Amino acid sequence: MVLTRKLGVALLAVGALLTGVPAPAISATVADPVLPTANAKWDYQIGKPYVPRSGVTVVSRDRKADPLSDTYNFCYVNAFQTQPGAVKWWKNNHRNLLLKKKDGGYVVDSYWGEILFDISTAKKRTKLAVIVNGWITKCANDGFQAIEPDNLDSWTRSGGRLTRDHAFAFAALIIDHAHSENLAIGQKNAAGQTKRGKKTGFDFAVAEECGRYKECSAYTAAYGDQVYVIEYRSEDFKYSCTRWADELAIILRDRNVTAPGSKKYVYRSC
Repeated sequence: MVLTRKLGVALLAVGALLTGVPAPAISATVADPVLPTANAKWDYQIGKPYVPRSGVTVVSRDRKADPLSDTYNFCYVNAFQTQPGAVKWWKNNHRNLLLKKKDGGYVVDSYWGEILFDISTAKKRTKLAVIVNGWITKCANDGFQAIEPDNLDSWTRSGGRLTRDHAFAFAALIIDHAHSENLAIGQKNAAGQTKRGKKTGFDFAVAEECGRYKECSAYTAAYGDQVYVIEYRSEDFKYSCTRWADELAIILRDRNVTAPGSKKYVYRSC
């Protein structure tokens, strides 16, 4: 039934593009996505995947990795910026979808070396959504239960070229698609926008360093105990565990999210 509905939606969308006539609405029931267990022991493995510690029941992994069996899996998708290793592909295939300065240079998140996607127009957002939603469909087919789309807050690094309205207009496109695939989808960071994130359709939150910046309450105000926290400094982890361990899923990781065997590997849970 779900496959038939998706095929019908796709055919109507193609017809609308060819004829210019809006596609009619389809009334069909899509099951609510299953949410992860609140306050679960979890692990953040968006770098190299590995066998987690005993008791871990929720794991976040990159979209190119395999989900872990008998575990609730977030599929990490860099939805608003390029992955460092994919910059050449984007330049060769979708140069016009990358955000540029007036001089033609790319707008880059200098911390990670990632080029921002140009979500400034509806036309570009639609084209980008075709690509990102393809990744989301693959996550569903591979067996993930949820999507973790990163860099919702890319507008804050755009030098004023993007706005939060652009970001949430694009987020709505990928949220709707994730839900059509029966996947939950989480708001990643942007603590000041949690009410808007919840209203737009995000189901839970993944919060980096909310203890460090005293932002955890902003996430709980919108998502309750469906908040999954990563701290990168021991003092922030200690604070978060002291204040929030009974409500939230909190872990300490090394900033490069390495795997066991690396000298930089760090993992602790409350």
